[in-house]
Amino acid sequence: MSVSIKQAAQVTPAARQLLWQQMEFYAFIHFTVNTFTDREWGLGDESPELFNPTELDASQWVEACQSAGMKGLILTCKHHDGFCLWPSSYTDHTVKNSPWRDGQGDLVREVAEACQKAGLKFGIYVSPWDRHEPKYGDSPAYNVYFVNQLRELLTNYGDIFCVWFDGACGEGPNGKRQVYDWDAYYDIIRECQPNAVISVCGPDVRWCGNEAGHTRSAEWSVVPASMRDNERIQENSQQVDDGKFAERVGSQEEDLGSREVLARVDEVVWYPSEVNTSIRPGWFYHSTEDDKVKSLDELTDLYERTVGGNASFLLNLPPDKRGLIHENDVRRLRELGQRIAAAYRTDLAAGAEVKASDTKDEAHQAKHVTDGTVDTYWCPPEGVEQAELEMDLGREVHADRVVLMENIREGQRVERFRLEGLEGETWKTIYEGRIIGYKHICRFDRVAAKRIRLVIDESRWYPTLQAFEVYDSRLNG
Repeated sequence: MSVSIKQAAQVTPAARQLLWQQMEFYAFIHFTVNTFTDREWGLGDESPELFNPTELDASQWVEACQSAGMKGLILTCKHHDGFCLWPSSYTDHTVKNSPWRDGQGDLVREVAEACQKAGLKFGIYVSPWDRHEPKYGDSPAYNVYFVNQLRELLTNYGDIFCVWFDGACGEGPNGKRQVYDWDAYYDIIRECQPNAVISVCGPDVRWCGNEAGHTRSAEWSVVPASMRDNERIQENSQQVDDGKFAERVGSQEEDLGSREVLARVDEVVWYPSEVNTSIRPGWFYHSTEDDKVKSLDELTDLYERTVGGNASFLLNLPPDKRGLIHENDVRRLRELGQRIAAAYRTDLAAGAEVKASDTKDEAHQAKHVTDGTVDTYWCPPEGVEQAELEMDLGREVHADRVVLMENIREGQRVERFRLEGLEGETWKTIYEGRIIGYKHICRFDRVAAKRIRLVIDESRWYPTLQAFEVYDSRLNG
């Protein structure tokens, strides 16, 4: 029982997974009756009359997201309390029985339309656990109910890039536990929104394993097929809101895709990682956290470790009781966007001359790693697992960031690499890394160099490289 290196190298993303990965950075919006009760988890017995944001403006949410450089937004359409932010035909526990918009409102529609107008992609979070619905715990009946609600969300609000499920599975109002029909949920999504990824409790995007912003030093997108069931197994699901689950970091799961792992399994799949955390300690808004917004340095580090560590970055932004993202959060998001844009605005290697130790053929020359296009790439002949790319920058530059990208349409190949800078006549190592994947941001102490060399020490079957970019994060600061 094992997967060969060549087999693992040939596992590739589906089109929907590739489009999702290219988004890189997007928002979670946690907003429901919890915002008005000052809770993280609602009980399901809250009156819809509590929901009354007085200044709600979905366009303000979208503008805040875009100021940070985000490409999408996922709305918590129904959390564990069962309150629906759209006027569902299958329950009265919705915005239609709230005073907001005189009971005529549809928050899902407002957010979807604000996203569409601004060119932001729209996604939905729907909790399978429903602490309000009487059918919950009567598994066949509730599964029909839940599929019907999914169909409403999937057919009435335009294109959806993501359906985000968590695995929480506590008791219902009748004291019973529900058995989720995940396959039925997936079928309706594939039927109605075939381009949407199904995340976390789903086959397309994998939860990183914690809510604390922890990232692995080597994040493989090619992992054991059994991982697709991890979060949907009820015994592993979150059952109590005790604060400890959000801090859980499974150090025993640090290695998910090395050669040692491949030797112990009989099937691997493309199942990339998403890192989700909140801009504040809580997921929903609490006024006591207005002064606890993550610092600019914290958020910058998170961005570079997640997007730059072969994962995506899902950052939660909780609107307040007004229905607005708080001024402190908005200010920090704008600062983050400005810092990221400045640090990665000027690619010092654009168009630079690059020579490779080996090249497969004319269509895969080394020059493609600096041509700025996503459709070309370099690779050596099949079976060549070690290679070097030497870049001539044409002049001495200062740099503290290098961005590397594999052509993941051909799989994830690079296992270990290093960067070297030429100082005088001597090559000196400035960075060592384990994987590249979709994107790897190499951060190192600022150096001055005219030539930079990428040495690929280990790869699977043969490596590919789509981009080799060089930045000075201080250049535009």
